[in-house]
Amino acid sequence: MSLKFVESDIANLPEVYRNFYHVIITFIPKERVFVDPIRTLAYGADASFYSMLPKLVVKVKSPEEMANILKEANKVNIPVTFRAAGTSLSGQSITDSVLLVATEGWHKYSIGPGGESIALEPGIIGAEANAYLKSYSRKIGPDPATINNAMIGGIAANNASGMCCGTADNSYKTVASMKLIFADGSMLDTGDAASREEFRKTHPSIIQDIEKIRDEITADEELTKLIKHKYKIKNTTGYGLNSFVDYFDPFDIMNHLMIGSEGTLAFITEITYKTVVDHEYKASALMIFKDMNTTCLAVMKLDRDLVAAAEMMDRASLRSVEDEAGMPAYLKTLSPDAASLLVEVRAESKAALDELIEGVKARLADIPTVLPIEFTDVKAEYEVLWHIRKGIFPAVGGMRKPGTSVIIEDVAFPKEKMAEAVPELRNIMDKYHYEDGIIYGHALDGNVHFVVTQTFKTQEEIERYQSLIQDVCNMVVNEYGGSLKAEHGTGRNMAPFVEMEWGQTAYRFMRKLKNVFDKDNTLNPDVIITDNQLLYIQNLKPMAQAHEIIDKCIECGFCEINCPSKNLTATPRQRIVVQREIARLRQTGEDNTRLRRLEEDYAYFGDETCATDGLCSTTCPVGINTGEHTKHYRANLMGDRGKSIGRFITQNFAGVTTMARLGLTSAGLAHSILGTSLMGGLTQGLHSLSGHKVPLWNPCMPGAGKTPDPSQSKKGVAGRKVVYFPSCVSRTMGGASAVDKDKRQLSQVMIQLMEKAGYEVIFPREMDKLCCGMPFESKGLFESADKMSSELEKELLVVSNNGEYPIVCDTSPCIYRMRKMMDKKLKMFEPLEFIHDYLLELLNFNKEQETIAVHVTCSSTKLGLKEKFKKVAEACATTVVMPEKVRCCGFAGDKGFEVPELNESALAELKDCLPADCSAGYSNSRTCEMGLSHRSGLSYQSIVYLVDRCTTAK
Repeated sequence: MSLKFVESDIANLPEVYRNFYHVIITFIPKERVFVDPIRTLAYGADASFYSMLPKLVVKVKSPEEMANILKEANKVNIPVTFRAAGTSLSGQSITDSVLLVATEGWHKYSIGPGGESIALEPGIIGAEANAYLKSYSRKIGPDPATINNAMIGGIAANNASGMCCGTADNSYKTVASMKLIFADGSMLDTGDAASREEFRKTHPSIIQDIEKIRDEITADEELTKLIKHKYKIKNTTGYGLNSFVDYFDPFDIMNHLMIGSEGTLAFITEITYKTVVDHEYKASALMIFKDMNTTCLAVMKLDRDLVAAAEMMDRASLRSVEDEAGMPAYLKTLSPDAASLLVEVRAESKAALDELIEGVKARLADIPTVLPIEFTDVKAEYEVLWHIRKGIFPAVGGMRKPGTSVIIEDVAFPKEKMAEAVPELRNIMDKYHYEDGIIYGHALDGNVHFVVTQTFKTQEEIERYQSLIQDVCNMVVNEYGGSLKAEHGTGRNMAPFVEMEWGQTAYRFMRKLKNVFDKDNTLNPDVIITDNQLLYIQNLKPMAQAHEIIDKCIECGFCEINCPSKNLTATPRQRIVVQREIARLRQTGEDNTRLRRLEEDYAYFGDETCATDGLCSTTCPVGINTGEHTKHYRANLMGDRGKSIGRFITQNFAGVTTMARLGLTSAGLAHSILGTSLMGGLTQGLHSLSGHKVPLWNPCMPGAGKTPDPSQSKKGVAGRKVVYFPSCVSRTMGGASAVDKDKRQLSQVMIQLMEKAGYEVIFPREMDKLCCGMPFESKGLFESADKMSSELEKELLVVSNNGEYPIVCDTSPCIYRMRKMMDKKLKMFEPLEFIHDYLLELLNFNKEQETIAVHVTCSSTKLGLKEKFKKVAEACATTVVMPEKVRCCGFAGDKGFEVPELNESALAELKDCLPADCSAGYSNSRTCEMGLSHRSGLSYQSIVYLVDRCTTAK
């Protein structure tokens, strides 16, 4: 199943785009070229407060494809914009023309000797790059706050920096070489002598123009002085003219010009970074000062030779997080004028760390503090302090009024002027009634962020923001000689003000640069260089209220990394973008045809391919679980008819599960008679003919399960009792599949393991009638889900002696719901957690010489069980592989049968992540294990099988 292809979508394109479409689908599969309303809308939004609707969206997967697309676009003068993760805040990755998405397929990397360099393609997430370098105790220099979500392409193209890298370790300072594709489709590897020589021959005018600009800039003493001065602090406004001052060779100049060029000069297909040391020893202190002026005076005493980071936060910033769990109690006691500095020091030894701490205290000895300065080198403690800083922006986003946008601006002042500049910035914010706005930033670099929220629904509101920006720009540039964009890139937000900051002479060279590399202005036009002085208040993103669950979304895109459907249909952010547009169209009634099309296409794009796993909430700054919204969407679709079906199933639950067992038994029998090939072909045909209503069989489908016989329970060690609730999933499909290594029933192994540890196993009564409600909840049948959950809760309270005995359920998603819904007196565990917390000390573990794979399910991830999984697995096997890129498996209960392409897409990288000697895989959810087995070619079973095999009774 997929989104339907509508010929009129192409026919409605302007002729030049229509022709372009037909040309590029000769070398790009049309499945990766989007012209339909729902996907162009979904990809047209990034993390900024702007939005535009692309005419075409193309998923590009290789340098060759990118070169050919640029060549064809250049022929007909069609503008293109490059995009990776879309976490940029200034509108750099949106367009109303052609959007080229470079995420899938751009994951290659190579590490130089000793980890001192690393070559990265643009689709690699920053944190992934650091994970590759971890064993070398090194990392890439840039450390933006978005490093867990932003991709290398955007980090380099925007010269994103962060809290610690400053101006010394950012992309500009640490780039070694690049592979580039220019507007005409030509390629250059700046790190390869042969490539440089070839480019010099084929593009002599570019080399000559670069050399001419270099000579003109360096001959202008006043301009050279200005450039050197402006890059003493963070600056990403305009093009990097410091390239002409810092370097002489034209290829070195090009190498550095591309940093921060925001896709307006060329496309970066690979960047090689010189890496930096990742210090082992760290300590942090949250310093509280009486006011912002005193805080800024403290900043002036510090430098990067002494401290790695110094994060400034005003009182409003601290107030936004002071009520969160785990925050220091003293935050609530601070005066209205108080401000803070979060300082971190790093070193390669404990002695050196202690020396730095004393150095900081000595430097600040004459600056009065509200509380004594206390550093901590305990990881758990300093992580709490950094959670304060990292929680500020999300807190503002979560507290804002529904329908408003979150705007984060990004300026820098000379450090010695911060004590005057920051209070004046606050005065300007108050002048235009942004009293609730907050100020914080990377103080060592003079980098100040200010965050405000507002709607753009009226002209009055737009003009209020316009006045704010004009006053801020005037103050930053004309009063303090600062930067209008310190680390977020110029974008559409500050393009109209580049000349204001740099002056006519410097801006004239920037225009020349754009013309050198992109004379037809087809690469991301209006970003950095523009003639439109009102660009920053145009194409403002509407934020229609759609549903209380998703109205808090700030569209940052942090959720996307976890989503199993991200490469198939939609991400959580994209689902929300579409729902907001549907809500807007319903409210305005302006385009009913478009509304109906979006609603129709959303069925597959947003609903059917949503796994509702909730992992999106784990990286969402405001904790939104888009899967919960999908469940409500499903509930509305089903209405009263769905509720009736749910009631019938709950009333006849034992019979329904019996029928399911019979179905699995019949499928197993058919498979044994027909064989895998014929069985697969037959069920594929039925699946297609039924409109995907008939579940799709696969060779890893398990046999029928059994309900344990309570009468067979054995007495355990005195006082050692456990309640075992076999989930309806394991009771129905707990039997072996054709690929399972261990053919025993899951419940049999669970009981054997617990009895081996001396436990008397107690069972709920009438188990076949019991269910946690999870299957009903996933379908949006909340009434039925809660009824089943309530009945199970009552029974568990009885058999656990009102919570005295621990309760184990063999399926992790079930335990997740049970913990969420049931009486907190009940001590409930999924099997891995019970093994870790109760059985590690009661059993002898015999480690086997083998390599195994472990998959931590979504539920276990949300329960924080990853490290426990690792510990138990490593007690059983010499080598444990936990693929970082494999998150949700996408099987999602019955989705693996109904929408198998979701499971296939989610696990597309699984095989490549597993070493050749991997013998088996383990998890803790039967349905997930089916999908994992099918996509990996390995046998995946519950980790209970592994532990039972590797342990003996003490």
